[in-house]
Amino acid sequence: MLSALSNIVKIPELRAKITFTLIMFAIFRMGTHIPVPGVDPSAIESLFNNGSLFGLLDMFSGGALSKFSVFAMSITPYINASIIIQLLNVVVPTLEQWSKEGQEGYKKTTKVTRYFTVLLAFLQAMGMSIGLKQAILNPGPVSILIIAITLTAGTVFLMWLGEQITANGVGNGISLIIFAGIVAALPNNIGKIYNYLQTGTISYINVFFFAVIAVAMIVFVVAIHTAYRRVPVSYAKRVVGHKSYGGQSSHIPLKVNTAGVIPIIFASSVLMFPVTIAQFIDIPWVKTIAG
Repeated sequence: MLSALSNIVKIPELRAKITFTLIMFAIFRMGTHIPVPGVDPSAIESLFNNGSLFGLLDMFSGGALSKFSVFAMSITPYINASIIIQLLNVVVPTLEQWSKEGQEGYKKTTKVTRYFTVLLAFLQAMGMSIGLKQAILNPGPVSILIIAITLTAGTVFLMWLGEQITANGVGNGISLIIFAGIVAALPNNIGKIYNYLQTGTISYINVFFFAVIAVAMIVFVVAIHTAYRRVPVSYAKRVVGHKSYGGQSSHIPLKVNTAGVIPIIFASSVLMFPVTIAQFIDIPWVKTIAG
């Protein structure tokens, strides 16, 4: 591991890629603190203090949603658009043909995904603006439209930022932006733990065991994510003239966890959905289910 870290300093190309990625992260973090015009931030933050679905979405956006900044929707519309386009590959003949055309087909599919991202982002932004109308200072049609356009522009900029990281940085730009949004809360959480230690709410032994469990969980997750099962494959022999070919044994590497973290995120969203709905509906049985 130490040798891998030393390569960052020794290899100029790798150093330039990592520096570029960190600069993009800094731009992303600055954008999370730029508020959308015409919105009362205090009214928005009150929705994120009760462990609802809004809190989960806020975690992935790096705190941008609770501040209702220009990056409030994060990169979620792009991810949704990518998944929908991939599912449509087996339904729409044109998309299926593009998937077989190699790099040129990939460029066409990416272009369609970008346009679809803009459409999804605008629809989601309109829904958020109308749903959170009580937090808008002047809740008129013009204000809602301006807020929706601003949120859409923020998502499109993040999409461009991710593509720049993929092209000029260390790669996997969209995933790294999501990672940066989640890790951004780490310093604040460490500060809270320090304050708990100072007030005596928790002890140093609790923090030590928590750190050990956290590291063990990370190691376990990485081990499962990189693990694969070897499915044995045997090739039959064939005789051509006086020579025999084949007869070798090999294996197919089958990943243990092919779905990644998507099922966990989806399950968490489903469990938090009733709690979120109960905030807006004053019906006793709904609040009972949410509780």
